[in-house]
Amino acid sequence: MSVIVPAYNAASTLTDTLLSVRSQTFPDFEVIVVDDGSTDDTNLLAGSCAEADYRIRVVTRPNAGAGAARNTAMKQARGQVFALLDSDDLWMPTYLADQLALFAERPDVDVVTVNAINLGGDRSEQPLWPAGPAGTDLTLLDIIEREDAVCIMSMFRRRVYDTIGGFAERFKGDDDRLLFKGNEDYHFWIRAARAGFRIVANYTPGCYYRRRPGSLSADEGQMLTGIIAVLKEAQAMCDGLPAETAAIRRQIARFERELARCELRRSLSQRWPVALAWALRLRQALRPGRRVSRSETA
Repeated sequence: MSVIVPAYNAASTLTDTLLSVRSQTFPDFEVIVVDDGSTDDTNLLAGSCAEADYRIRVVTRPNAGAGAARNTAMKQARGQVFALLDSDDLWMPTYLADQLALFAERPDVDVVTVNAINLGGDRSEQPLWPAGPAGTDLTLLDIIEREDAVCIMSMFRRRVYDTIGGFAERFKGDDDRLLFKGNEDYHFWIRAARAGFRIVANYTPGCYYRRRPGSLSADEGQMLTGIIAVLKEAQAMCDGLPAETAAIRRQIARFERELARCELRRSLSQRWPVALAWALRLRQALRPGRRVSRSETA
């Protein structure tokens, strides 16, 4: 059992995250923390945790993003099951035991994704998904139609990684933007489902998903750009699947509309200070008894 933890400038949360792993009722695991070129005390804190618990290993690499960090860890992992955990999220004490029990009951299952409780944001203390039973099957069409159908806090058998490879790393588009950034996991789940691997959801909350203003998921424009890039690549993967292809087209159109609205809001917010300054100048110029010059209103 290998726990994969990418960490970039995670000094404020990493210790608590690793404590939630060390507190698991299932004890037989290794933890691989990949310090992805952090400039804060992430490496120091990870090293302290490793000194306190022999199950924790720390790997350091130049910054290349979460996908590359996870790939670095998986290349060194010894377990037959991988569990993903970001450096600011938390597991409940029975997280590993509950999901491994599901794997034991369902040898045909390759990926188990788990419901989480939001920490922070406008839905703090609420679950990601409505509560429901464990072991609900998710199809490729489900994952396309619901981009949040699979949570990042998921576990999967090594055979998935051995078959489809690791996470997408930093791909650049023609405009030099980083494609997939923040959506590498969505790309991974689509590839896994397309390859025929069985994915199920455990709708009983088993972890905590932290929402912070500075997190990748907080950058709406970046996330929308990334998800559109994933879906466009998925079109080629789903050639010959009419229902999935139609769903991809609908989703691309939906997210392109959302991106346009996002860019409009950002444009207006950037111009608002300029407009406000102009209005204040005009108000000052138009105060009673004062003549207005052309230069003051230009």
